[in-house]
Amino acid sequence: MQHLANAATLWATLKQWRDADERIALVPTMGNIHEGHLRLIDAAREHAQRVVVSVFVNPTQFDRPDDFARYPRTLDDDAAALAGRGADVLFAPQVETLYPDGLDLATHVEPTHSAQGLEGEFRPGHFRGMATIVVKLLNLVQPQLALFGEKDYQQLAVVRAVVRELLLPIDIVGVPIVREADGLAMSSRNSQLNASERALAPRLYEELNAAARWGATPDAPLADIEVRCTAKLSEAGFRVEYFCFRDAQLAPPAPADARRVVLAAAWLGKTRLIDNHLFSVAGGQGTPR
Repeated sequence: MQHLANAATLWATLKQWRDADERIALVPTMGNIHEGHLRLIDAAREHAQRVVVSVFVNPTQFDRPDDFARYPRTLDDDAAALAGRGADVLFAPQVETLYPDGLDLATHVEPTHSAQGLEGEFRPGHFRGMATIVVKLLNLVQPQLALFGEKDYQQLAVVRAVVRELLLPIDIVGVPIVREADGLAMSSRNSQLNASERALAPRLYEELNAAARWGATPDAPLADIEVRCTAKLSEAGFRVEYFCFRDAQLAPPAPADARRVVLAAAWLGKTRLIDNHLFSVAGGQGTPR
């Protein structure tokens, strides 16, 4: 595996692959690589001969300076894990490479409808920073496809919308959530939980599962379910920011939905967890995604 940090060297490598007519997949990450990231590489191998993994802790998508400072940075361990899984390139640029005119750059990508509510409400500026860096990475690598985990469900929707609206000829592939044995969604932030918080954290997915069971009929009382599950998480020690139902495209749910998703964001101590559960609706009349 090549470990690259500058654009010129990356482009030279990519040119060799393109000249050989090899398909290229991009897996964008912020590092602290875990099994969820490695499953993205596995999925990429099903579609492409070459896999580029980027590791870049993007300062413009953090809405809080303390969160940016605390985000785990484990580049040596990341490189070993990625090489062991068969990535072809680890691209780990400096800030100056991706923001040559500084962080207060004049050009940015501002997502619209897909970024409204949920994370967009509680993390102002997050999706602007995320969409901007994703477009930069897509422009740098120009892959045939890019892969994202479904744990960040709204992020995946935003990326798909941005790629569609900017007419980028790239397939965006979502990969199912990878969970620990107790159900906790794998996340780089899980390492920030202390022992008691880690023991409690799986309750978030338990409530999402319960909500999905109760919300799987066209006329289910979704608002009541949201209130009930929020209360149970709060009683358990979570500080809940949102717990809500949407249709599979993140629009408000309707009785005709064939698929719904229930999404949540909640704090345990100083760690913010997000998760979701996509499920079918019995008797739904829409077209499943």
